[in-house]
Amino acid sequence: MNEVIFLLKRPFSLSFIITIFGCVVVLLSLLITDLLINFTTSERIIDNQEEKAQIVSRTVAESKIVKDHLLLKGNTEEVQDYTLEVQEITDMMFVVVMNMEGVRQSHPNPNLIGKKFVGGDEKEVLQGREYISKSKGTLGDSLRAFTPVYDTNDNQIGAVAVGISLEDVQLSLTQNHRNIIIGSVFGILVGILGAFLLAKYIKRMLFGLEPYAISKLLQERSTMLQSVHEGVLAVDENLTITLVNKSALALFEKAGLEKNPVGMKISDYMSNSTIERVIKTGESERDVEQLIKGMSILANREPLIVNNKIVGAISTFRDKTEVNQLANQLTGIQTYVETLRAQSHEFMNRLHVIFGMVQLEAYDELKSFIRQIIDHQNQEVAMVTNSIKDPVLAGFILGKLSYAREEKVELKVINDTEFSRPLSIESSQELITIIGNLIDNAIEALSTSKEKKIELKLKEEGDMLHIEVSDTGPGITETNQDSIFKKGFSTKGTNRGIGLYLTKQSIEKLNGKLNVITSEKGTTFKVAVEYVSRKDVKKHD
Repeated sequence: MNEVIFLLKRPFSLSFIITIFGCVVVLLSLLITDLLINFTTSERIIDNQEEKAQIVSRTVAESKIVKDHLLLKGNTEEVQDYTLEVQEITDMMFVVVMNMEGVRQSHPNPNLIGKKFVGGDEKEVLQGREYISKSKGTLGDSLRAFTPVYDTNDNQIGAVAVGISLEDVQLSLTQNHRNIIIGSVFGILVGILGAFLLAKYIKRMLFGLEPYAISKLLQERSTMLQSVHEGVLAVDENLTITLVNKSALALFEKAGLEKNPVGMKISDYMSNSTIERVIKTGESERDVEQLIKGMSILANREPLIVNNKIVGAISTFRDKTEVNQLANQLTGIQTYVETLRAQSHEFMNRLHVIFGMVQLEAYDELKSFIRQIIDHQNQEVAMVTNSIKDPVLAGFILGKLSYAREEKVELKVINDTEFSRPLSIESSQELITIIGNLIDNAIEALSTSKEKKIELKLKEEGDMLHIEVSDTGPGITETNQDSIFKKGFSTKGTNRGIGLYLTKQSIEKLNGKLNVITSEKGTTFKVAVEYVSRKDVKKHD
């Protein structure tokens, strides 16, 4: 019982619905057509039989043999032979000639010649009227055509009655109706097959999904698109916007654009979008910065490909300010982690030294070693914190000093001026990217060098900050000098080549310049960028 209830509640499949619907439509169409055709054809068959009988009766009425016989009362056998011949040729039930008294002059049954015409429907023809009637005579039910016979002076001298068996007429109607039914049945079978094939084709086009599954999938897709934090915008192959989620609308409204761009051309709504290039080339774009009326966003664009054909493109994006805030948080955490890891490793090494000196009871040397560590640590921290007032940048450089010692590289920081103004959040983020990647790149370059030294020089001149990172590595070959800033290029293996690419992007964002000097004795990166402090940002706001 439960299984039956489940089957009743379960939605019917698309194939079943289309097949049943197609069959019902075809059945109703053929039924109505059958009724109309049957009615029309039946009338036409009866009309044809009546017309046929009337033509035969008129022909016989105009016959010279019939007229001469009625005028002169000639040989009955001659009229009988004539009417029988006509009857046989035209396949009539009977052809009867009668005089003005209604007495038969011919008949299929010779014994009835000379007797009154039977049926009671011959009276009007003896009064000069031509007509069709149905009646029962000596030969059975028949459809009759009556035609009066006139002499040369238009005086009626008799009449002709031609009959067609109603059984033959009904047989013709039955045969016609049978043909219609056979055609209808064949049409129903073709309709069922067509509906079934159509259902299969539609289901294949819908990837085998049923309507209720498509509805559920559409609801899930819509909910998912509207719930994601990233903005989502889709266009078709004609660059018409077809979809925009809530997050995208919020960003557009924040930038001062129209609220609902669906149906608009992307070029009319957002003139500097490169999504058109994605559709033309079929190549994706990742982490592309775009300005929308002064608001910066980071966008990813992907072509939509169906059956190896580009049918549109989709773009996801976020406000770059939010990304920068998240990056600042992650960078700070990463800096702290790297600093703690390096200092922990360095501290453990020093503890081993101290433990060894204690075991050897070399207390004087131990005192000197500890004093040296304290003085060096204080000098290093004091040098950085006193000259660099930005806490994020200062902490980052201290972390790099510890990391360099861990890698057995001598990192020297030379600061010709005092950074008395804390940097803006954006500038601090970009400077950390520039300095961090240049130092990391220099440390990796020294991995095979005997002399491992790096110098970081910082100098503030007005609104410009000069950064110089030099190393004693093997230098950069001529073939690689033009490629080191390309995304993904690296001589150190796969999944590398991102650091210098990001460095160049950060320099460009700070309206800076970059110069590279390299030789077999080492490489120097010289960078000059705009110095933007938090105070300047507040004034600008």
